[in-house]
Amino acid sequence: MLAAMTFQSFVTLLLLGALAGWISGLISKGRGFGIAGNMVVGIIGSFLGGFLFGLLGIAAHSLLGQLIFAVLGALLFLALLRRIKPSR
Repeated sequence: MLAAMTFQSFVTLLLLGALAGWISGLISKGRGFGIAGNMVVGIIGSFLGGFLFGLLGIAAHSLLGQLIFAVLGALLFLALLRRIKPSR
């Protein structure tokens, strides 16, 4: 069952996702979607990373661990987006 999300945890998730999107844009060497687009990708990636690692039974108990999950989720989401919409 999903736990209720507090306002503070929701804001933390958004901020970590935005930071993860920026980091994933740097890792992918500028092949992202611009600053705002990478932040959106990071926010979606933070949900994706948390979900996938949760399925594997792996949990992050610190902000650094959550950021790592978010960055990995954002990189995975960027890879999926590239397969769907290849660059010109």
